[in-house]
Amino acid sequence: MTEKRAVILLSGGLDSATVVAMAKAQGYSCYTMSFDYGQRHRAELQAAARVARDLGVVEHKVIGLNLDGIGGSALTDSSIDVPEAPTEGIPVTYVPARNTVFLSLALGWAEVLEAHDIFIGVNAVDYSGYPDCRPEFVEAFERMANLATKAGVEGEGFRIQAPLQNLSKAQIVQAGMARGVDYALTVSCYQADDEGRACGKCDSCRLRADGFKQAGVADPTRYF
Repeated sequence: MTEKRAVILLSGGLDSATVVAMAKAQGYSCYTMSFDYGQRHRAELQAAARVARDLGVVEHKVIGLNLDGIGGSALTDSSIDVPEAPTEGIPVTYVPARNTVFLSLALGWAEVLEAHDIFIGVNAVDYSGYPDCRPEFVEAFERMANLATKAGVEGEGFRIQAPLQNLSKAQIVQAGMARGVDYALTVSCYQADDEGRACGKCDSCRLRADGFKQAGVADPTRYF
């Protein structure tokens, strides 16, 4: 097989859209995966579909999960308020084991596709303090992926690529703009309305707005 394939986790937000554009620019045939996991709103899934179409991915897959069944996060439990001010420690918007679960399913699809690269848009600079965004987690998952799969034992194995890991939000915006990402298609807000309009108050909104400002790029985000 000469085609260079990659499975990319696509949430519909700014970071993951940038990662799809980066992978495409590197010559990968892109297969994107999103999750309907019981999150507060479906606007991000609609955004993911828009981004996938706009960037010309080969296939976009949406997997249904019920992470709201275990709760424990403001993003999956409507009884927990999304904080609108900075907080200490790991915030309540952290979804227990989310990236571990998402990467595991991406790994399964990558094995089926005979893809050796899995991209994720985690960031360890301008982020909310989530433990599953750290380089140590990405490295540990890659080791596990190559221990736990037929492709890892008998084939070429897998690489978990996190190209945004050490970039600021401004640098991410600049990288996406250079690769033609239309950020007006994306939704980053933790509590966006049904039309994808953002609150402008949550941690994700603040980081996104600061990124556009520091990058010197007009912010296309729609607010309610």
